[in-house]
Amino acid sequence: MELWVYATIGATIFQTLRFMLQKKLSMGALSTGGATFARFAYSAPLLAAVLAAWLVVSDTELPALSARFWTMGAIGGLAQILATVCVVALFRERNFAVGITFKKTEVVQAALIGFIILGEGVSILGLVAILVGLTGVLLLSSAPEAKGSLQERLFTRAAGLGLASGLLFAISGVTYRAATLEVGADAPLLRAAVTLSAVTLMQFCAMSLWLRVFEQGQIRTVWGARRKALWIGLMSLGGSLGWFLAFTLQTAAYVKALGQIELIFSLMVSVLVFKERLSMREGIAIGFLSASVLLLILVVR
Repeated sequence: MELWVYATIGATIFQTLRFMLQKKLSMGALSTGGATFARFAYSAPLLAAVLAAWLVVSDTELPALSARFWTMGAIGGLAQILATVCVVALFRERNFAVGITFKKTEVVQAALIGFIILGEGVSILGLVAILVGLTGVLLLSSAPEAKGSLQERLFTRAAGLGLASGLLFAISGVTYRAATLEVGADAPLLRAAVTLSAVTLMQFCAMSLWLRVFEQGQIRTVWGARRKALWIGLMSLGGSLGWFLAFTLQTAAYVKALGQIELIFSLMVSVLVFKERLSMREGIAIGFLSASVLLLILVVR
């Protein structure tokens, strides 16, 4: 198998473990913002130190970075922060596997955004894929215990958070790939590491300022939870490096397609770790979304 395949699979494993830890912390002393900040607080400084040491030991100069690099990196970093906040908040609403599946609507939404903004045509099969995905989203957005009218059951907080996270993750994936292509280096791993280091440092600074102004005390709480939060940072570092490396080697569409294996990992965590049970409707909905994503990727090949 090619390197980008290994990088993507590794990234999904690390990411599943990170979301698992974030869910546990968000259910405790940390707020949604604090649980999100934890991934940057313990990964950004470590990555910057490792990159600096690598450049010194290998006697390599820092690649040239254009204004477009910083622009794309900043947009992607902000989108990822907001997307992660949405996912962590979503975990308070529904179970782990359903939350991850909501996030996976990013592939379907990317097709819709391309049609609306760029005027890219959608084939018949593409339209079928979108409709299949919409069916899955509607099934997931109506909680089994929900009461009231059809509108009240479909337009829920969980649905909004899931769709928003998918949109924001789609934006971050595209802009991250654009940023890596702006790095003046040939080595894929170096391009990925430089981009990731720059992005995580910007995210670290932005989240620190946010918590300092709007959620005073959370930075201290994140430090107090360092025994668990440190693992979030390490899992985030491993996952992000895998994603960035894959994006430097292959188009985002193929990387995201292979990344759907995360659904299997999330189901395993949901059942084995959180002891959660999926209803038959939720299982069917996950199947609809998985089929939609895979069909959409086949259409755009």
